[in-house]
Amino acid sequence: MGDSAKAWLFVTPVLIALAVVIGYPVARALYMSFQKDSGLDPATGMFVEGGNAGFSNYTHWLLQQCTNSLGETVSCPTGNLGSQFWLAIGVTLFFTVVTVTLEATIGLGMAVIMGKTFKGRALLRAAVLIPWAIPTAVTARLWEFMFQYDGVVNRVLGTHILWTADAWPARFAVIIADVWKTTPFMALLILAGLQVIPEDVYEAARVDGASAWQRFVHITLPLLKPALLVAILFRTMDGLRLYDLPAIMTNNLPATRPISALVVDQVRVGANSASALSVITFFLIFAVAFLLVKVLGANAVRTQEAQREAH
Repeated sequence: MGDSAKAWLFVTPVLIALAVVIGYPVARALYMSFQKDSGLDPATGMFVEGGNAGFSNYTHWLLQQCTNSLGETVSCPTGNLGSQFWLAIGVTLFFTVVTVTLEATIGLGMAVIMGKTFKGRALLRAAVLIPWAIPTAVTARLWEFMFQYDGVVNRVLGTHILWTADAWPARFAVIIADVWKTTPFMALLILAGLQVIPEDVYEAARVDGASAWQRFVHITLPLLKPALLVAILFRTMDGLRLYDLPAIMTNNLPATRPISALVVDQVRVGANSASALSVITFFLIFAVAFLLVKVLGANAVRTQEAQREAH
């Protein structure tokens, strides 16, 4: 048996498992997205099973088109889930960009501190990881209590803000909770990258008279780029799937409802229409992942090649 045949022999079980766990659900959702939801026929008043829907489930979301009692296509009324699709897309991307940026910046600072040698370093590392270890539902409930009208935040700031009811305060509340929860994850990945940087590189820079800032900009950041890019990629994918925090903290206020929450809400209305929304969400996340892998992955490869040439 050749090496190629042996490789396929080991890979085939994994491919079969992936086809069952990932392939079938995606294919099933794609099929359901082209079917009508069961309901009452407005013309006869009789219950119907559905049938072929064509692209109407997709136009319901992408073009915000709905059907009236006569079966005619009209724009979705205000308050209808179909009219909230683009708002949910904007909320999802806004949360992802802001939280990932803050978490990468703060996580980098935390990793640099944890990477230094000092008394009590092990205790600091353990304490930093506590927010990440707490279940998301517990974190959401904790911050919901703090952001209540008579909660700790308003009392400390001396304000009377409806943090979980008004649009922008609720968005800031979710961002703060998410950054507190997942920044330790970023710090952990970045710290792993810091620990593989040779100490003699820093020693040579000190001998050459480089300042601490120069060592950070010209040594730490370039050599840390692969680990930092991986951390950003992981957190971006996780941010696009955000659901728990806004669902618990703000009860899915429209201003904080991400696309995942919209899918869950739509399941209660119609499974086939929700399948179309799930397929759209899948392709959105796939497109973002593809772009990040192509752009960030290429940068990471170039950085590693430059490191090998430098050595």
